[in-house]
Amino acid sequence: MPFSKEPKSCESTQSCCSRCEPIVPVNAKNEHHHHAQDEHTHTHVSHDHDHDEHDHHHHHGHSDESLKEMLNSSQFYAFCVGAVLFVFALFMDESHPWMLATYVASFLLVGGEILYAALRNLFRGKLFDENFLMGLATVGAFSIGEYPEGVSVMLFFRIGEFFQDLAVARSRKSITKLMDIRPDFANLKTESGEQKVSPNDVPLGSFILVKAGEKIPLDGVIVEGSSTLDTSALTGETLPKEVSKGEEVLSGSINKTGLLLVQTTKLFADSTVSKILDLVQNASNKKAKTEQFITHFAKYYTPFVVISAALLAFLPPLFIEGAEFSEWFRRALVFLVVSCPCALVVSIPLSFFGGIGGASRNGILIKGGNFLEALQKVDTVVFDKTGTLTKGIFSVTRIQALSTKSEEEVLRLAALAEMHSNHPIALSIKRAYNASHEGNVEHYEELAGYGVKAHIDGQTILVGNDKLLHEQGIAHERITTPQSVVYVALEGELVGYLIIEDTPKEESKEAILALRSLGINEIIMLTGDHKATAQSVGEKLGITQIEAELLPHQKVEKLEEIMARKQGKGKTVFVGDGINDAPVLARSDVGIAMGGVGSDAAIEAADVVIMTDEITKVATALKIARKTHTIVWQNIIFALGVKGAILIMGAFGVATMWEAVFGDVGVALIAVLNATRVLTHK
Repeated sequence: MPFSKEPKSCESTQSCCSRCEPIVPVNAKNEHHHHAQDEHTHTHVSHDHDHDEHDHHHHHGHSDESLKEMLNSSQFYAFCVGAVLFVFALFMDESHPWMLATYVASFLLVGGEILYAALRNLFRGKLFDENFLMGLATVGAFSIGEYPEGVSVMLFFRIGEFFQDLAVARSRKSITKLMDIRPDFANLKTESGEQKVSPNDVPLGSFILVKAGEKIPLDGVIVEGSSTLDTSALTGETLPKEVSKGEEVLSGSINKTGLLLVQTTKLFADSTVSKILDLVQNASNKKAKTEQFITHFAKYYTPFVVISAALLAFLPPLFIEGAEFSEWFRRALVFLVVSCPCALVVSIPLSFFGGIGGASRNGILIKGGNFLEALQKVDTVVFDKTGTLTKGIFSVTRIQALSTKSEEEVLRLAALAEMHSNHPIALSIKRAYNASHEGNVEHYEELAGYGVKAHIDGQTILVGNDKLLHEQGIAHERITTPQSVVYVALEGELVGYLIIEDTPKEESKEAILALRSLGINEIIMLTGDHKATAQSVGEKLGITQIEAELLPHQKVEKLEEIMARKQGKGKTVFVGDGINDAPVLARSDVGIAMGGVGSDAAIEAADVVIMTDEITKVATALKIARKTHTIVWQNIIFALGVKGAILIMGAFGVATMWEAVFGDVGVALIAVLNATRVLTHK
């Protein structure tokens, strides 16, 4: 900020000025420092990366409290006194003996901080920063007798800088507020009573009390109580979630109503809230190619303009007859003021950071600006089937009775026979029956690859596949269907069968349509399931390109084939559940994991984590990436266009210092405000 307690300086060798610094999430960074020792495997990498830039981060992290401090600072009072003296000087007659002294006093009070920082940086070898450029331009204006212009340029530069810094601070605050999920304390239940402690100090397996209105500090299981949780900060889901005894709860959720007693299942360093905060912190360090280009561009652009300004000041008076040095020197000063590319170096990282923040608001965690940039280039989306497009849970979709037994009786017999089995199909049958088991199971035998055999109340029940009936010599007609068929036989006679399938998620078809509306026509499904089953799901969802019966390593090979036959620079996304598909997630250009909350494998393997099982958020992530890309290039074209125009106008003597100030701080302010639009994505 222009009135901060420390003079501004350019500590980063990659920055052109004190305002051109990397954009990092304030809360995440504080969190990262707070428990760096507990999480050394993740945090020390970014810690070292940021080391050279720590000295000047304070310039932009202003909260409302620090804004009040700034307004009460000595620099602010000096600025106000300098502004008043400038007004007095404007009304003085040119022959007044105190006029020059008043202008000089005004100039030093308004711009003394910048002049001091310029001299300090000069001795540190940092020549081309904004402080030096502004100092040289305004002192140059004094040297040719343009006292009002020298003071006024510095005055309005400071005011414009203040509003720009305020906009950056507010933008950062609005973004980091999205991730303001770190719990401040935990109510630990001990033998001596309730004790308020840091979440870092809670041992594994401890009991904690979570009262209404408090954040859940650690992951755990509810031992007593029921409540409604606000999980929007984790998942982007605005609807409250009802929880009760025996259910898992995640740190970062807010307890809205009841009192909960929770037994912790993870230490704070391993909890969901820590993973998310680390994810956001690391995202700031993975820069997009556009960000890297702008950083390198600034290193060469500013020296080029300064050298051009020097040539503009001295060459024309030497070679053009009648050219006055004072006029060409004035034009060179315009070059100096407009040259700093802060509009780009501040607004572009802020745009990517805003895109990551806007995505997190929607329950989508993107691990870096590089992945956000890659998402906008996607032209192929490859889906896993089970657990991604489908629910991943088998369910009974049809019951067929073939004898005197009713459909309800067929289901009851199957459920009784499967009572002791934990096979996914057995679990689906028991869920469908959903009644207390009646009957005395005298003998139970699981026949691997066939089904089960049980003796209940003196009767023999067989439940299994076609091979089981052949093996037992039971006459039957084979049912041909893409779904799984479970036959039920009683005392050697087939009494019915159940159709069981993994049904598509309700929103899967909507997600496919949303992707097609974005111009993604290459949509492919990879699965290890049977071909007939995969084709059945594909037909329901409108996916025609299907590769079935693939082993995990074959999925990687198939993905590589898809990527190899692509033409152009389009990117390939793989969407999976993050547990079974880690190799494919890692191999794709961008790996998206579904249902990432609490899943270590998903967070580690994927580049993007969708914190719910909502497959429609794949399209949302692409929309946010495209919007971010559009805003980034709007800022690049706008900033370079305006600066280029003012540089040309300045060279021909049309632009004055006023236009130059707008070309620097005015353009930067507009670019920053434009960058924040990505946060508004709904």
